[in-house]
Amino acid sequence: MRRAGLVGVPRLRPWSWQAFLIGFVVVAASAVLQGVCVALGANLYFAAFLPSLFVLGIVAGAPAAVFAALLTIPLVWWAFIPPFFEFTALSSANADSVNLFCLLAALVIGLADLCRASMTINRRGGLKSSGESAATNSQ
Repeated sequence: MRRAGLVGVPRLRPWSWQAFLIGFVVVAASAVLQGVCVALGANLYFAAFLPSLFVLGIVAGAPAAVFAALLTIPLVWWAFIPPFFEFTALSSANADSVNLFCLLAALVIGLADLCRASMTINRRGGLKSSGESAATNSQ
């Protein structure tokens, strides 16, 4: 039986400098995509960043994805929240957008970390039975 997995996708060590470099590159690429979305009239400030955080979390691990999420917040505040290219006080709606992004980023990064862990278990041959389970306990 063939095992499922991401064939051909390189996986980096979570705390390596390559993982953090990929995180920086992913944030830059997402910013370009977000800039195109803003030019087309979209007001969703963090729309391009959440899917990239999920993919980054699978490929490079949770630390690099957290780094990218923390890098995303001041970038979006500076470049995409009006007035553009200025740090000004956030309105209540913009602060709510940042808070919602933090919540969603934590959930997406956690899900990516679980996917990465399950792929590691699957790659090693699955879970091994310990011989005795709680369901067959003779007590």
